[in-house]
Amino acid sequence: MKNKEIGYAGEKLVAEFLESRGCEILCRNFTIRGGEIDIVAKQGEYVLFIEVKTRKKGSMVSGTEAVTPKKRQLIIKTAEEYIYRTGCDLQPRFDVVSIELDKGKISDIIYIDNAFDLSEL
Repeated sequence: MKNKEIGYAGEKLVAEFLESRGCEILCRNFTIRGGEIDIVAKQGEYVLFIEVKTRKKGSMVSGTEAVTPKKRQLIIKTAEEYIYRTGCDLQPRFDVVSIELDKGKISDIIYIDNAFDLSEL
């Protein structure tokens, strides 16, 4: 699989997982100049901004490590733009999902609720 295909497969898996937990997927791959959010979902009083990192087993940087402080700032700014454009009045929450693949099959998934917050700005 190519990197783009791997990323898409991971995002699809997470979207299906979220729906199975009762979340409503509002948007996938919300993009503005300089930023992107993989999945935007609604869960109760929260709007979830979810960053999905899918890596092959043995990658030099894990999925969670790849969400650097700079990346978090870009996600927050992109989320602010999403809220502005849509008029969303739900409480924002930032989640990170790390998926590891071994020979094309999922070997590990780490889902971190509330991985970071607006204090990261």
